[in-house]
Amino acid sequence: MATPLNLKELSKKELRFTSGHRLCAGCAAPTVVKMILLAACDYPVIAASATGCLEVSSCISTYTAWKIPWIHNAFENAAATLSGVETMYRALKKQGKIDKDIKFIAISGDGGTYDIGFQSLSGAMERGHDMLYVCYDNEAYMNTGIQRSGATPTFADTTTCPAGSVIPGKPQQRKDLTRIMAAHGLPYVAQASPSHWPDLMKKVRKALEIPGPKFINVFTPCNRGWRTRTDDAILLSRLAVETCFWPLYEVENGVIKITVKPKEKKPIVDFLKAQGRFKHLFEPGKEHLIDQIQQMIDRNWERLLKEEELFAPKEAK
Repeated sequence: MATPLNLKELSKKELRFTSGHRLCAGCAAPTVVKMILLAACDYPVIAASATGCLEVSSCISTYTAWKIPWIHNAFENAAATLSGVETMYRALKKQGKIDKDIKFIAISGDGGTYDIGFQSLSGAMERGHDMLYVCYDNEAYMNTGIQRSGATPTFADTTTCPAGSVIPGKPQQRKDLTRIMAAHGLPYVAQASPSHWPDLMKKVRKALEIPGPKFINVFTPCNRGWRTRTDDAILLSRLAVETCFWPLYEVENGVIKITVKPKEKKPIVDFLKAQGRFKHLFEPGKEHLIDQIQQMIDRNWERLLKEEELFAPKEAK
C-alpha cells in the first residue's frame, strides 16, 4: 500500500538525503531532492547525479548525505551510466537473481542536462530505459562560477554574459527543455516547483509508476547565482508559478494538462525585482526590456492554455 501523500505520514519516513551536506544555506536543491526521495519512499531507489552543485556538496571523500545507492558521474553521462545500471538490473531480474522492484532516478542540474549532458539524456530517453530523469534547474552553471547555460533566462546577468551598457545580460531565450523532452514521445514529462510540493510529489509518484523513460524539470532557485536572500527560495518558486514564468504542467502520452493555474496571474516584474541578476532592468530607460520578457511569458502561457484546451475531453452532445 502506497504511503499517503500527507505531511503527518511523510514525516514518519526516514529522510534519504540527510542534513550536514555542504550545499549553500538557502539552496533549493536539497529541498527538491528530499521531496523526490520522500515521494519514492515505497520503493528501493538507485540514484545518479552528474557533476554539479548537488554532487560536489553531497559527497565529500568518504562522507555522503545520500542514504541510498548513489553514483557520481561526469558532467556529461549521468543518463548513460544509469541506463547501464538499469539494463544490468533487468538482466539480473530475468535470471532470477533479483526480485525487488527497484526504481532508477537521475538527478542533475541544468548544466549537465540542458547542455553538456543532453546527448546522454536524449539517447537514454530514445532507447526507452525504465528510469526517471529529474533536472534541478537553477538556470546557470552555479558550481563553476555562475556562467550562463541553455536554461538561463533572457537578460539575466551572469559572469559569461554580464549586463553592460550595450548588451543587457544574456541576449538569447532560454531553451525549453521540457517541450524538447516531450517531443521525444516519452510516456510522461512534467514541470514542477518546490513551492507546490503536493504537485511535485504527485508527479514523481506518477512517473515512477509508469514503465519506460520519464523526465521532470524542477524549478530550483539559487540565492548565490540569482543574488537573492538566503530564505527566498520558496517565495521565488511560488512567484515563478504565479507569474507563469514557470508553468506547472504535465504531458502524459502526448496529452498536455496544466496542473496548477494561478488564481490571478501576477506581472513578471514581481518575480524579477527580488533578484540581483535582473537589477539592471530597473534602470531608467530599460522598461522596454521588462515588457519584452512579459510578452514572451504571455505568449508562451497562452499557447499552453490553447494546447491544453485542444486535448480537453469534449462534452457529450
